Amino acid sequence: MSKSTLHDLKPKPAPQPEGIHVATGLIKGSFGIGTYRAHGKVFAGLVQADGGVYDLSAHYADTLALFEDWDRALDLLADISAKDAGTDLRFADVECLPPVSRPNMLCAGSNYRQHVAEMMTYNKFNQDKRLPGESDESFFLRNLEEVDRRAREGMPFFWTGLHSSLCGANDEIPLPLVGEHPDWELEFAAVVARTGRYIRPEDAGDLIAGYVMVNDLGTVDEFRRADVRWGHDWVSKHQPNFKPAGPFIVPKQFVDRSKVQIRMKLNGEIMQDWPISDMIFEPEQILSYASERIRLMPGDFLLTGSPPGNGAMHNNRWMRPGDVLESEITYLGRQTNKVVAEDTQGKPTYGPFITEWAE
Repeated sequence: MSKSTLHDLKPKPAPQPEGIHVATGLIKGSFGIGTYRAHGKVFAGLVQADGGVYDLSAHYADTLALFEDWDRALDLLADISAKDAGTDLRFADVECLPPVSRPNMLCAGSNYRQHVAEMMTYNKFNQDKRLPGESDESFFLRNLEEVDRRAREGMPFFWTGLHSSLCGANDEIPLPLVGEHPDWELEFAAVVARTGRYIRPEDAGDLIAGYVMVNDLGTVDEFRRADVRWGHDWVSKHQPNFKPAGPFIVPKQFVDRSKVQIRMKLNGEIMQDWPISDMIFEPEQILSYASERIRLMPGDFLLTGSPPGNGAMHNNRWMRPGDVLESEITYLGRQTNKVVAEDTQGKPTYGPFITEWAE
């Protein structure tokens, strides 16, 4: 079984909702909330499906204040959207900034069934589990069984992210001087509405305000190092502009998760195209797990992991200057990011990790 034929096991594409507006990617009757710049002013804004943008600064200083007041804010936003009083601002004319400026980011890892089984089959770290002479097909199916056991008996996993890596939905992505395998991972993320401790999964939906698109970029050759033998070093996931987010957050009542498909193109070629139904742990399960271990805060982002289709599964095709990423998640709009070389006068002192000690 080749890497390409492993995708023959992929789940069916998610059925798509009707009424997706070409101007925004929002469905008719819904709206998004984000942070925008227009005419020199930065403001929290409401985006209508047809592209009208409403300045919310008379009500909230920023989107963090909005999520801290989520129950009342949602009623206000629905009222503003329903009145459709008209606006001179259009979505095509505003600059999209990170939807929340400084959220905690909880980044779920190993959370798509196919993607995890592929990594376990091909990544170097797991090759000691391969039986002598075992084919890729047999090894993949055994790994898939282990993934399913984790879903039944295990628990979610997340690592924490730096908000300094956030950028707007259409910002350029500068490739850093350190790291040779800059990769993409387009992800469906939940936005937290309130805090809570020891929340049951069946009650954790109340913690979710809405959903947002985030591309979880990283220099994936910079995870493991010989001089620190435990765990991963996640700093390579948080280089500047390595988390394009937005263009807006969509309240959860407008999103039918059974119809959400993640799609990402590199220079017009499809790299990722996968339904979120392949998640091992749902957002509510991950938030329940998180509530046992950390203090959740309004405005926090929970990235729910990446489906298959990263660079390793496309013949080690990593990002390079001049590339253009086009990303879309059903209900959540679109992103377009040009990849550029980092403009810097400095040079690294330490450089790449030592991944193996010289003999």
